[in-house]
Amino acid sequence: MAAQIDFSSRIGVWWTSDTWAIQDAQQVARDIEAMGYGSLFYGEAYGKETLTQAGAFLAATDRLVVGTGIANIHARDPIAAESGGRTLTALHPGRFVLGLGVSHAPLVERGRGGRYEKPLATMRDYLQRMAAVPEQVEPGAGRPARLVAALGPKMIELAGSETDGVHPYLVTPEQTATTRKALGPDKWVVSEQAVAVGDDADDALRRAHQHLEIYSGLPNYRNSWLRHGFEESDLVRGGSERLAKALVGMGDLDTVAASVTAHLDAGADHVLIQALGDRAGGGPMADPRPALKELAGALDLRA
Repeated sequence: MAAQIDFSSRIGVWWTSDTWAIQDAQQVARDIEAMGYGSLFYGEAYGKETLTQAGAFLAATDRLVVGTGIANIHARDPIAAESGGRTLTALHPGRFVLGLGVSHAPLVERGRGGRYEKPLATMRDYLQRMAAVPEQVEPGAGRPARLVAALGPKMIELAGSETDGVHPYLVTPEQTATTRKALGPDKWVVSEQAVAVGDDADDALRRAHQHLEIYSGLPNYRNSWLRHGFEESDLVRGGSERLAKALVGMGDLDTVAASVTAHLDAGADHVLIQALGDRAGGGPMADPRPALKELAGALDLRA
């Protein structure tokens, strides 16, 4: 069975706060909790260190689950990841999720000066070395709940055998359903869903294309989309209109809310809303609260 995660709601938030002062980001976390969302997940690329952020968000809130989405395994060794995760779990039982991912070759090699080799084997070795950390590290705390950013069938299989589940990012509800079928009923599936709320269809589509611009150039995502029925013509920089509309919930509140609940219907245990801002207004690091407040009502969340 998967480790216990005490989500207060089946719907959470995915938001990057790298350009925010941590005290201001903590206030965003408190506001997200007050709206009734069950979690806050965030990425790790070139910005803030992920376990430090998790500690800050956990300390600022009372019941919000905080998850790394993902902790880049090239940013720290497996002993540091496991021991840091255990400390956060000891301080905040049931509220910390250690999401792990292999990241992407350009980010690892050009951004961090590391080596990106055989992602599946690298992740398997990393998980095995985490599991070997002795129980005397944070005795009695237990290990943190672990998820893997798995898109392909082999990584999903590894996550199912060695961790508590998966954190799929930039996937359709159909991909969530495929993941659930592969994992079976007893593992966590925590899917991300980007949204662009608004009545201006052209503006929403522009935000979606801006969001996909970087991701559409990364092989891991491109291969994932090709496996699920998209074509090379969909993988232009920023994605085709078909790809953008499949991956980003766009439109009025009810339409966007339906794009979120579609993942729950497809078998996700928990869905993370990423509210897209315009690039000029901060893009993925724009203040998510206005859109989240509107969506909280549409999704009937209760604080």
